[in-house]
Amino acid sequence: MSSANSVMDRSTISGSKTGDVVLSARNVAKSFGSVHALKSVNFDIRRGQVTTLFGENGAGKSTLMKILSGVMQPSAGEIVLDGESVRFSSTVDAQRHGISIIHQELSLAPNMNVRDNIFMGRELGGPGGVDYAGEARETERLMAELDEPIDPMTLVEDLRLGQQQIVEIARALSVNSRILIMDEPTSALSASEVEVLFRVIEDLKSRGVSIVYISHHLEEALTITDHAVVLRDGAMTAWAERREIDLEWIVRHMVGENFDLGSPPTGYEMGEVALSFDNISVADVAVPERSVVDRLSLAVRAGEIVCIYGLMGAGRTELLECAAGRVPASDGRIMLEGEDISGLSIAERIERGLVLVPEDRQRDGLVQTMAVGENLSLASIGAFTRGFLTSRAREQNVIEDSIRNVHIKTDGGAAGIGSLSGGNQQKVVIGKMLATRPRVVILDEPSRGIDIGAKAEVFRLLAEGASKGLAVIYSTSEVGECLSVAHRIVVMSRGRISAEFGADVSREEIMAASGESVAG
Repeated sequence: MSSANSVMDRSTISGSKTGDVVLSARNVAKSFGSVHALKSVNFDIRRGQVTTLFGENGAGKSTLMKILSGVMQPSAGEIVLDGESVRFSSTVDAQRHGISIIHQELSLAPNMNVRDNIFMGRELGGPGGVDYAGEARETERLMAELDEPIDPMTLVEDLRLGQQQIVEIARALSVNSRILIMDEPTSALSASEVEVLFRVIEDLKSRGVSIVYISHHLEEALTITDHAVVLRDGAMTAWAERREIDLEWIVRHMVGENFDLGSPPTGYEMGEVALSFDNISVADVAVPERSVVDRLSLAVRAGEIVCIYGLMGAGRTELLECAAGRVPASDGRIMLEGEDISGLSIAERIERGLVLVPEDRQRDGLVQTMAVGENLSLASIGAFTRGFLTSRAREQNVIEDSIRNVHIKTDGGAAGIGSLSGGNQQKVVIGKMLATRPRVVILDEPSRGIDIGAKAEVFRLLAEGASKGLAVIYSTSEVGECLSVAHRIVVMSRGRISAEFGADVSREEIMAASGESVAG
């Protein structure tokens, strides 16, 4: 395959005028047994415009996009491309028609380098076989366009999550696409990376590329959309152009009511200090002489909810992973109810009542080959196991309680974890850790990839736990999530605490303390 045919044509796509419908779903339905994921959906994609698709987890967004991109076939209805009915047999077939998708869950090969991931399955041909040098040059150009100077020979597994998301985006951009579907493309990106992506989207639009954009970051999506479509329970409930919509319109059509993410729980006395960081430092893995967490001290009391806010690279994740035992501290102590746990393993910390809900649920939070129930009971297996014997009845009680308490939408504990939406998979991770009956729960970006309704459920769970004496720490990169259930907001910048606020702080004060441009 030649370079000209394999990488994106940088010229404007010719043909019909901007705004003309190029791809349509007509009465598309999809059933999985008795579950109707889509119900006679009609959906249009317009040339050179961004169509944003809103909806709660399980509303059918990803299912519709998988049908449009050839991942799966509809049970009924048709796809119309340029006025003609088409049926895509595979993603390769859809790509031949100019349709590419960036999936919510990363589909990269971690043991391969960036260059090979971008050109996997469609290598550039040269006189002597694969043109690796040409692939490397094109990879460097794509990385420069996305303002992320990653070496093409870097292994994907050595990249942080946000950089892996950039590679996924670069792979989609490397294909000559007329229609580009982006399913939660910013879920792991920093604010500056989001700005770069939005500039790329505007450039693509100017060349006639159509964008379908799915995001749970509602305010963010509003800044780039041309028109919006809302799905609810597998059916389209609303459509409007950008000038006709606002946040209230989106939420009302998504969940049937306008509500917030809650408020800090009150009506009880907080207990003693449950978890404290005493002058903690964490070394940078890539540059050991540099500290990503630098002599930080913080105490959290039983019944208190503390939110840690900061930009990408502030040290939030490293601090929380250090508390859970996933990365070692280079200096300082971690105290759990007065006991130094710095030398304990992850399992020993869980046994003593400290648990972590990790940022990357696919890599660190779930076992993809296990069922929903097996994932839910995995961390608390010691509670129903004696020697080599497991009490299936007790395990089933744990599973059923977790599904009910965390409001997981599933056919039951025997369902495959891959059958759940991204938001419900995240609920499984949270439910798994809560099933251990912890005294301290740490959540790193708990709402990543979760819709507004699911976010409200998650924060409600945290508030309920705190009112019963649970100490809660969660990190977020969304200012709005700071101003929900947290009693105290801690802002991190360059590995240190730059400010602490109560619940009455403003968005502008939080952003300013993090070093973020308020105007941006």
